[in-house]
Amino acid sequence: MQVQRIRAETFHGRKGPVRNAFRYTVDYILLDPEKAQGPRLFSRNTGNLMSLQDSDHGGAPGQGRGAQWARQVLSENGLPTDRVLLLAQPRLLGHVFNPVSFWLAYDPLGHLRAVIAEVSNTYGDRHSYLCHRDDRAPITREDTIRAQKIFHVSPFQPVAGTYDFRFDIRPDRIGIWIDYTTADGGLFTNLIGLREPLTNRGILASALRRPFGSRRVLALIHWQALKLALKRVKFNSRPTPPGEDISR
Repeated sequence: MQVQRIRAETFHGRKGPVRNAFRYTVDYILLDPEKAQGPRLFSRNTGNLMSLQDSDHGGAPGQGRGAQWARQVLSENGLPTDRVLLLAQPRLLGHVFNPVSFWLAYDPLGHLRAVIAEVSNTYGDRHSYLCHRDDRAPITREDTIRAQKIFHVSPFQPVAGTYDFRFDIRPDRIGIWIDYTTADGGLFTNLIGLREPLTNRGILASALRRPFGSRRVLALIHWQALKLALKRVKFNSRPTPPGEDISR
């Protein structure tokens, strides 16, 4: 599979008595991490202007096992491993931070059957949520898949509530919506963008347009945190991360 570029837009909107919302663009790539075919300026597991490292995914940050980990999780849960793709932000000049990446699992007929949402926080912790229908039928754009939140992401949100995931993965575009709900609020976020082949020209355009890559994402996260602090939103200390790597 040729590596694809997703010129995506993400929106975050806080629910509850204190409102805060923002929208920004971000570059993702979609690839088969075991058979990636990219342009000269892209590499897998070696340095380049843009790259993807197996160690960044499928386990603790920096200690990941890549697609091997995803296949093991899927197999242990009776889910197909015929084709496993990764949707993630790539390394740019060696640096990366992925608030959330997605492993997409397909059956022999090409139907999406499961998604592993790999969530990371700025403390260096990671937890993944396994998303599939209860009957393990193909996931459609109309399906809502619920998971219990057990992982600390933002100090301005509790470790409680539920995630409602929706996935619309088409040949020409991707759409992912996550509705996080708590007793008194929550957060709505999405990731939407068109799919196109990753090219050297596209990599250079990304590097010129956003030369700091995912450092920009980290800066935006901290900027929004400052805004919430100024609004006197309750700050929750980081709890002990969950003992398990993955849950539903």
